[in-house]
Amino acid sequence: MSITNESELIGMKKVSDVVAYTLKEMKNHVKPGMTTKELDNFGAAILKSFGAKSAPLLTYQFPGCACISVNNEFCHGIPSENTVLKEGDLINIDVSAELDGFWSDNGNSFVIGKDIHQHQKLVDASKEILKKAINHIKGGVKIADIGYLMESEAKKKGYKVIKNLGGHGIGKSLHEQPEELLNYRNRFDQRRFKKNAVVAIETFITTSSSYAVELNDGWTMVGDKGGFMAQHEHTILITDAKPIILTEMNGVWN
Repeated sequence: MSITNESELIGMKKVSDVVAYTLKEMKNHVKPGMTTKELDNFGAAILKSFGAKSAPLLTYQFPGCACISVNNEFCHGIPSENTVLKEGDLINIDVSAELDGFWSDNGNSFVIGKDIHQHQKLVDASKEILKKAINHIKGGVKIADIGYLMESEAKKKGYKVIKNLGGHGIGKSLHEQPEELLNYRNRFDQRRFKKNAVVAIETFITTSSSYAVELNDGWTMVGDKGGFMAQHEHTILITDAKPIILTEMNGVWN
């Protein structure tokens, strides 16, 4: 969406605060021995307390409230009573919701407890790349140039990017134009970011895969060549200068 008045800005700030707070609280709540279903129920209760509805459930009938992906799962992981979280697991929580007709989206990959499997370096790379990308976005900047920045930074750090996942426009629904805000330069993409547009910018930084493939459950995605992925995501409002980070409260960069 493009924000045209104060009430739209207030609506977007409100829903963004809710998803950011929910994500932060879910991260703080995680501990070894918990199932991903227990974690999801905890997040669902927070969204409900604000009167917000899970975006993937509302839009796609996703079998859960948040997407929770663990270790080799890249994204869209289904919360399960059978998935017990362990010390050192790499987890991704992606929380998106609707409130009063406005939609917002954010995600965070992190290590549970001690970094016994050395995932922290990947997590840090993804966070840094998201920050750098967002700091370069303003009205008029080519979308493909931000993709190039993300891939270049990933390569410098010894990582790859997933080429078939991307960020997206958001606001009046979960996925809007501009779609496919990719983590690499698509040389055929001549689009530019527009001032006052709201977009969800996300990283997909990986150890060994370049494409994500869907498992038989119809949701969970893993790497075509295995390995691990870190994703970090903010919903932002584009301006003439640095963007306004609507989901800043999630503390991804803390």
